[in-house]
Order: sequence, then structure tokens, then C-alpha cells
Amino acid sequence: MTIKAAIMGYGVVGGGVAEVLEKNKNIIREHLGGNEIQVKYILDLREFPGDPFEDKIIHDFNQIVNDPEIQIVAETMGKTHPAFEFTDACLRAGKSVITSNKELVATYGDRLLSAAAENGGRYLFEASVGGGIPVIASIENSLTANDIFEIDGIVNGTTNYILSKMFEEGKDFQDVLADARSKGYVEANPADDIDGIDACRKICILCAMATGYLIPPDMIKTRGISEITAAHVMQAEKCGCTIKLIARMQKTCGGYYLAVEPYMVRKTNPLAGITDVYNGILIKGNAVGDVMLYGRGAGKLPTASAVVSDVIDIARHIDRQPPQRIWKAKPELYRASITDEEYAVVSDSLGEPLFPSKILMQINILEAA
Repeated sequence: MTIKAAIMGYGVVGGGVAEVLEKNKNIIREHLGGNEIQVKYILDLREFPGDPFEDKIIHDFNQIVNDPEIQIVAETMGKTHPAFEFTDACLRAGKSVITSNKELVATYGDRLLSAAAENGGRYLFEASVGGGIPVIASIENSLTANDIFEIDGIVNGTTNYILSKMFEEGKDFQDVLADARSKGYVEANPADDIDGIDACRKICILCAMATGYLIPPDMIKTRGISEITAAHVMQAEKCGCTIKLIARMQKTCGGYYLAVEPYMVRKTNPLAGITDVYNGILIKGNAVGDVMLYGRGAGKLPTASAVVSDVIDIARHIDRQPPQRIWKAKPELYRASITDEEYAVVSDSLGEPLFPSKILMQINILEAA
């Protein structure tokens, strides 16, 4: 049997999805017991003359949503609009949708999961957090016996690369940023990365996966890395620490504390050794204890690998999709702070925030030490 699919968005990730589906088609066929996945449409506003998939390019979304042959859609457009409208329409047409779009999942994940459940499809998003790292699948499948009470993650490769270079070379943030941009490691507008916005969306998704509750990203305390200087690097080294941008979820009494901010991470913590563009996610469950996931958090093929894995999962159950957990939007569960007792547990497991509430006092104490 041939299962027809469509790709919406033919940028870096969308191109990678098409490439992986073609390059590994024989392996995928074996995983599907002889069935194969065929890309019928690739939706994009642009033309791609000479591209291997040029004959698949279309410009009208209605060709996808109105074609009963299309059972699986990979959304790799980015941003929230029109990605939300297109995804919602596909799900309501009974199609299953896979995405790498963390902004969309963090903003509308509850509504899209409900639309999938109501119409017999599924909405999967492994590639939205951690690139090729199977963190979503681990929480959804392997850790379901646990009450997950804490997640600490380095989930943005750009900021981790910059911080790693600041420690290796002893340079200020702006100098390393300029170097990273010259090497193509940083977007022309890196605000989502360096201001912590990208990491914020990802911790909201991980929290929702662990708890079933989606807390809006715009509520979360978020601080990026642009204020970090070579002096901060020196003070961290004196304390036996490194500095990492940590996305955190901590279960509290009656809710969940979420934050994204730079931390001075003790060298004994496994996150301290995550360098360059790599991501690391430390999950704490009440039965399993600590689980560490590590790998490339971005890139064309690692992200495409995660998308295609979701495509295969849906194709494997093409005649009867298994039930999928839906999320509830619960902004009232967000806690903007934690108690001293809860903070003591966090501090013991990770280290100190680089910029706590009493910024000057804390930095002066650390510099004096």
C-alpha cells in the first residue's frame, strides 16, 4: 500500500523531510511491513527550478486539504499564521499532522490536539523540542509511569554555542555573537534565541507533555544571555561552575514554576558538560529518578529525522490511530516564584541563577568570593 503525504513549507526542515523520506525509503518500507510513503504535494509560495522535487511543488493549500488521498501532512512552515489555520483545517478534514513548529505547539497545542482527537487523526511534534533528540517520545511512552516533577534543559543550540565559546576564549558576548554570525551559526535576527524566547516555548511544551497542562509562553519569566560578560564567566569559573541558559519546569505546591534564565551550573551536574550546539535535557521522575537526553538540538537532518519518525508512527497505524493525550490550557497553574524550601531543592540539583531577584547583591558576593 502507498500512503500519500504532503509537506507544507519547503525551507530547511521541509527540504530535509523530503530528502530523508527519499533517501531512506527502503528502510522506511521495511518498518511499515512493505507499505511505503509517497510525497504527493509540497506547498510553498516559491518556485524551485531544477529541484529533485520540483514536480511536487504546489501553491494552493486547498489541493492538500481537499484531496482525500492525503492522509499525513508535515507542517514545516514556521510561525503561527497561517500554520495554525492550515493545520487546524487538515486535522478537521481527518488528516494527521506532524510539525517541527515549536511556536505553534506552545501557543495552540491544546486546540490542535483536541481537533485531532475529535476527527480521528493525530497531531505529533517530536521535532519541536530538541531537534533529533527523542524527548517527546520518551515522556509520552517510556516515562508514563512517573510523576515528572522537574525538567532542566539546555534546549537552544545557538545560545549554548555562544556560552561555550565565551568560556573557551574568554571573550564578551558581543564578540562571540559576531563570530558565530560570521560562521552561519546565528540567524540574521537572533532575538528568539539570545533572548530566551525559543527556549521558553520549548519548556512550555515539555511541561504540557509531562503534566497535561499548557501554560502560555508569554506568562513565563524569561531572560536571555545578552547581559552575560567575560566578568561573569570569570566569576563562574572561580566558583567551580559554568554558565548555561536553562529552561526549567519545577512542580510546586498547587502549580508549576517555569522559567528560562542563565544559571551557574556546578561542574558535577551533567548539564555542565553540554557544549557547542548540542542540547541536553535532564528529566526527574518520582520512580525512575534522573534521566538525561543528549544530542543535536537543531539542523536540517536531525530535525527532519524527528519529523519523519512521527510520519512513520502515523503510517504504522494508518487504519486506526491510537488515542492521544490532549492538553488543557491552565494559565492559573503557573507560579512566578517558588518557596525557599522548593528553591533549596532546585539550587541543590543545579546551581544558582546568574541573575536572581537581588541581582547586584548576588553578583557582588560572588565577585568578592
